[in-house]
Amino acid sequence: MKTVHARNVNEAYAIGMNMLSTSGIQEESRFGKVLVMPSPVTTTYLQPTERVLFDKKRDCNPFFHLMESLWMLHGRNDVAWIEDFSSSIGQFSDNGINFNAAYGHRWRQHFDLDQIPLVINELKENPDSRRAVLGMWDPRVDLNKEGKDFPCNLAISFRVNKDQFFDKSNLDMTVFNRSNDIIWGAYGANAVHMSILQEYIAACLDVGCGRYYQVSNNYHAYVDVLARTGIPDPGPYDPYEMGQADTIPLVDDPDHWMEDLNTFMEAPEIGATPLYINNFFAHVAEPMRRSWNWYKNKDYPGALEMTEEIFANDWRLACHQWLTKRFEKHGRKKQVRKIAED
Repeated sequence: MKTVHARNVNEAYAIGMNMLSTSGIQEESRFGKVLVMPSPVTTTYLQPTERVLFDKKRDCNPFFHLMESLWMLHGRNDVAWIEDFSSSIGQFSDNGINFNAAYGHRWRQHFDLDQIPLVINELKENPDSRRAVLGMWDPRVDLNKEGKDFPCNLAISFRVNKDQFFDKSNLDMTVFNRSNDIIWGAYGANAVHMSILQEYIAACLDVGCGRYYQVSNNYHAYVDVLARTGIPDPGPYDPYEMGQADTIPLVDDPDHWMEDLNTFMEAPEIGATPLYINNFFAHVAEPMRRSWNWYKNKDYPGALEMTEEIFANDWRLACHQWLTKRFEKHGRKKQVRKIAED
């Protein structure tokens, strides 16, 4: 088994892409040619809360990544809410209404129980437990079935790790994945989704957010996507390491965090900001949603200006970077049209 040992997702992306480009083998898949590692790969994130990928060629959509994470923690599987942040995501639904394999729905509703509080209670009652596992794969609806949407991530195991030297405890997390696209999945959306889940559970346990291990049984990237993104430099552009970006806590008050999440998910897209107890919703999620709405309305300067209200400067930097690229592209298009008209 190969390993990727990294500070955060930016370093992991650079290491993983370089490893795959030199050691991967080309195979055919139902969606085209892929470059795949011949053995499983484990990625270790030392600081998983540094979850925003800044690679400019990869050009992650930070709005979508955060909103999908909140949609997941809310236990949703509907297309309508999340489609507002990704117009193409509905193509992965079999019926255009909901998703079969939405992770959050699997965590909180699919098995007729909410697994998240059960995991939290298990570790509160027995911090040494090895049974704190969230399940996502369901053979009743996934095995030997046909469709567009099946879980790639199968299960998540949590462990409270006691640091004897610093007299503190951290929550470690291991995610098991059957088929991992490292560009769109492992080092894109998954790094955000899973680390937010980890940070939330850690806060509920009143422990630190420890290491995040991603075990990828089939570690791959599509050849045509690789051609577009290129292979990043081994020394990645990492604003976290450069001191240009840092994080703020996801959770201030764990007892009311899910209430705040409910308020956020049910709030109208425009109008007064609801009252929140946790700062993350009032000062990160809400201004990001408002910025996105300006962008959708093609008010690029307004969308950029709204990013200044995002307290977490990692998300602020990522949103500004993503919007600036589209603002500049829009400006060039307008210039070309003007020349053509003249």
